[in-house]
Amino acid sequence: MYYLILYFYQLNRKLYLFEGAISIGLDLCKMTFENLHPEVGALSSSTYLFVKWFLGIVSTFIPSLEPVKNPLLALSAPPKNDDTTAAGGSALPAIRQEGKKFRQYATALSATVGPFAVGTVLAWMSPAMPMLLSPTSKIKVTPNQGSWVGSLIAIGAIFGSIPAGKCADMFGRKPVILCLTIPFITSWTIIYFATDVWMLYVARLIAGSCLGGITATVPMYIGEIAESSIRGELCSYVQLNVTLGILYVYAIGPFVNYYSLAIMCGILPLIWFMLVLLVIPESPMYLLKRGRKEDAEKALVWLRGKDYDIASEMETLQLHIEESKKHTGKFKDMISSRATIRAAITVLGLLNFLSCSGINVLIFYAQSIFETSNCSVSPKLCSVIIGVLQVIFTFASSQLVDRAGRRVLLLISDSVMAVCLGTLAYYFWLQEHGVDVSSFNLIPLISLGVYISTFALGFGPIPGVMIGELFSPEFKGLAIGIVCVLASLIEFCVVKTYQTLLNYCDHGITFAIFAGFCVLGTTFVWFLVPETKNKSLQEIQDELSGKKKPKAGQSQNATGSQPASA
Repeated sequence: MYYLILYFYQLNRKLYLFEGAISIGLDLCKMTFENLHPEVGALSSSTYLFVKWFLGIVSTFIPSLEPVKNPLLALSAPPKNDDTTAAGGSALPAIRQEGKKFRQYATALSATVGPFAVGTVLAWMSPAMPMLLSPTSKIKVTPNQGSWVGSLIAIGAIFGSIPAGKCADMFGRKPVILCLTIPFITSWTIIYFATDVWMLYVARLIAGSCLGGITATVPMYIGEIAESSIRGELCSYVQLNVTLGILYVYAIGPFVNYYSLAIMCGILPLIWFMLVLLVIPESPMYLLKRGRKEDAEKALVWLRGKDYDIASEMETLQLHIEESKKHTGKFKDMISSRATIRAAITVLGLLNFLSCSGINVLIFYAQSIFETSNCSVSPKLCSVIIGVLQVIFTFASSQLVDRAGRRVLLLISDSVMAVCLGTLAYYFWLQEHGVDVSSFNLIPLISLGVYISTFALGFGPIPGVMIGELFSPEFKGLAIGIVCVLASLIEFCVVKTYQTLLNYCDHGITFAIFAGFCVLGTTFVWFLVPETKNKSLQEIQDELSGKKKPKAGQSQNATGSQPASA
């Protein structure tokens, strides 16, 4: 054992020296790129932080060795904020202290294995429907029944959203997230043993309830355990893992049979159960709200590191909870809260425009869309390409969301999506009116490739980020549940009416309608969506309530006198 510890010690000393050399090189690159363009500089800065974080992972296993601490301690101050200067310009510690990040990343990634499983539920339709529609299938399914199999998950989400949100407020975030694994496993078990289409209906309804529960609880949980400097990045891992789940199914679906696919998707909830049980702590916000101050302090120390001074953050959380006690958390109080109404309008609008952009239609019917377009690339390969692009750009969004900001990514995303869908609609319109488009048969792949990339950059992950940020604690469970129900109804209507639109309007007009909703979504973001980058949860609530933000000089003085407001 002694030699093993000594080995890690020597290894980390080398990593620490190696990290110094990398830091210098990345610093030079970062400075150069930031002079050329702010967005490129933000991306390089994110890479710089990621490399330093990665090199310091081993130090968590030997916390007593001082040289090993330095790589992670270097992360104590990722991108500096203007309000971190101590009052009076003295050499006192910064007001907005930063804790260690490794356990926050580990907790968020463990919690988002559930969204990974959601991705498998969404993408299962693409490889499974051809199997079910084949003459050799043991389950006889018609195309109309197949559309119900695809769309019923949205109905199931209605039954999972509100109960999950309310139960998270009553029993805690962790127990609810843990219990969501049970219906997930049940769903895949029914799919495996199904002998009739009604069993698939039941399985998809159960899976949809899990989807609704995860949408209501996981962003809420991550928003409460993460520091403001990385909250956007960690919340965006929800959508990142959804895309990884989609890619997982797209990649294995063509090579396995119906039963093997169900098994390979069904093992994911088991993995999630173990990670939630063993890794993630309860939310400090929930613990403090329930009067368990000592447990909340322990959770904060575990998440931020033992060298982190939790007093300021505990005071901020306590003030937040005291403010929330002015309301009962009931529906009548919720609709009288200006901040909650504005938050609900923002989140509901984002989720509805996300659905009306046709993203789930593309995920469910990607292969058939490419087959109809007569693209020169294999439809199965096109689906995999779309899945890979979605993962890459969702990860890029997670690195940019806390630096470029939410609004700018949403505006870029939805406006480019509108152009891509408009181009695809025009291509299909020409094809359906007898125009020879064989010279441009790569247009569908290019259009949908750019569409899915920009969607993943903004409109995919950011609504989930803002779900965890915008609602106050006293109304969070109920409000998120109601919003998710309404959004699920819209999603059901979009997916279920897609085939009807094709029957009456063909592909050209159908995708033009989706493009029009993207234009409306861009307008909605421009006028109604607030920016939440680098703002504490209390600052966001103050802004939604209409409280005026103090000027820079006043803010600094106030911060110096009241550390908890930082």
